[in-house]
Amino acid sequence: MRNFKVTIWYCGSAYHGWQIQNNSVTVQEIFQRCLSDLLEQPTVVIGCSRTDAGVHAREYVLNFCTESTITCRGIVFGMNSRLPDDIGVKSCQEAPPDFHARFDCKGKQYEYLIHNSEYKNPFYMNTAYRSWYPIDEKKLDRAAKDFIGKHDFRSMCSSECTKENTVRTIKSFDVRRQGDMVIFSVSGDGFLYNMVRIMVGTLLFINEGKLGEGDIPRIIQSKDRTKAGRTVPPQGLYLNKVFY
Repeated sequence: MRNFKVTIWYCGSAYHGWQIQNNSVTVQEIFQRCLSDLLEQPTVVIGCSRTDAGVHAREYVLNFCTESTITCRGIVFGMNSRLPDDIGVKSCQEAPPDFHARFDCKGKQYEYLIHNSEYKNPFYMNTAYRSWYPIDEKKLDRAAKDFIGKHDFRSMCSSECTKENTVRTIKSFDVRRQGDMVIFSVSGDGFLYNMVRIMVGTLLFINEGKLGEGDIPRIIQSKDRTKAGRTVPPQGLYLNKVFY
């Protein structure tokens, strides 16, 4: 039995996240269907993480096992000829038999994009969140540093989060501007349901004066979701890197 590690990227606008669901089309469903067709046998893939509906991935890692004699090149070209245009295979390599895309993952980096302009750009409709309110990226970069460290992030996750352990370690959080685009970049050992979107929403509350620049430690300590900011929409969120 051979174990393949595959890196893909996708635009998540048309999908209800990564993980297979009974009543919605997901990236995993489409990928497994195309892979099973390529290998001419039912094949299950293991993903590195869940992603929410409408969220994108620039780097998403999965693995699968097969007895097929197919080459890595055959997987890349065979899958890219079968997958829809909004999902692509970036690379493939044979991995050790015990490699597991989810359990071996050491951390992830997410980016959130905000098109900060008074004018609507239709090309960002499904790929960035638009906010006309002027964003002080330097102020938010300073405030974002208060997320760094090992904390209980219960106040920064959705009420629908089912995780008993809500302690996570944030390793870096930077906010920068490139023209009209403000980019929030955060890396950590793991993330809770809607965590990045709530952290960005909390920073936007600080930008708008609804929260103080030094309020993040107090909100984290409160473990109360109602103390944090809004949950920003999914279209601006990208799984940017996966670390092993």
